[in-house]
Amino acid sequence: MAVLDILTLPDERLRQVSQSVTRFDAELRAFVADLEETRLAGPAAVGIAAPQVGRFERIVIVDVSGKKGVANHGHLVLVNPEITHWEGFEVGREGCLSVPDFTGNVIRATRIRLAARDPHGAELQFEMEGFEARAVQHEMDHLDGLLFVDRVVSRRTDLFQRKVYQKGGPTR
Repeated sequence: MAVLDILTLPDERLRQVSQSVTRFDAELRAFVADLEETRLAGPAAVGIAAPQVGRFERIVIVDVSGKKGVANHGHLVLVNPEITHWEGFEVGREGCLSVPDFTGNVIRATRIRLAARDPHGAELQFEMEGFEARAVQHEMDHLDGLLFVDRVVSRRTDLFQRKVYQKGGPTR
């Protein structure tokens, strides 16, 4: 496994729309392992999408199980994910490995129904809510060339400089 380089703004490749995965083979699963290694190397990253490392296929990984009190489905590898239903909306603060210097307030659906495949091609179905639903929506935006900064209501009032802490304090 390898930690891959993460594309960051203003890299225009982050705006590229990803293609559906058509081959569910050992190479795909090896890439997913590298993508997970990259997520784990990031600062408290709960998700990552293939376009963030320059592979423009519809693959995301989300794992919010480390967040206390958050309903979740554990570690998810979602290939060709599609939201089939959504309801409600809520504003929440988001950050991103590809936008390391900022966080922002973004409106997302509070509940979603999701269809996807796993890295072997098996069909998956999930109903999600709260933080897990937000994280999946955030990662899926990458598949369409969108970043959370594109969804903030106002760059003047809803985009915030990320704090950088000294060694020994909280991490970003």
